[in-house]
Amino acid sequence: MSAPPAPRPGLYYPKMPATWWLRRPAYLRFMLREVSSVFIAIFLAVLMVQVYRAGQGPEAYAAFLERLASPGWIAFHAVALGFALYHSVTWLKLTAVVQVVRLGEHQVPPRLVAAGAFAFWGILSLAILFAVLLRS
Repeated sequence: MSAPPAPRPGLYYPKMPATWWLRRPAYLRFMLREVSSVFIAIFLAVLMVQVYRAGQGPEAYAAFLERLASPGWIAFHAVALGFALYHSVTWLKLTAVVQVVRLGEHQVPPRLVAAGAFAFWGILSLAILFAVLLRS
């Protein structure tokens, strides 16, 4: 494998410290949003294992659920829930910036677009909660 190309003379490559994202609150929020995807990915991997264990029979599934009841897994799920909520809120706030909605000649104010996204999220969450409560 060959060495990476040397920087060309005349170009400036500033050195960034590893803590560059701590300089501004906006950078910190950006990095928290990026880190949230790691926790969500781990949660989804655990969920896939849970579905796999459920297919192996009641004993395997009960043993898996017993492991998930440990304090470490409960703490992980609490942190993952916090990151999932943060990720969802920041994503829905972006809808007002990215999505332009027009009614005839008029543009819907971005705040109303975001409010609609949050309202839909709330209604869908309540519907899922209602469906889960009806089954139990």
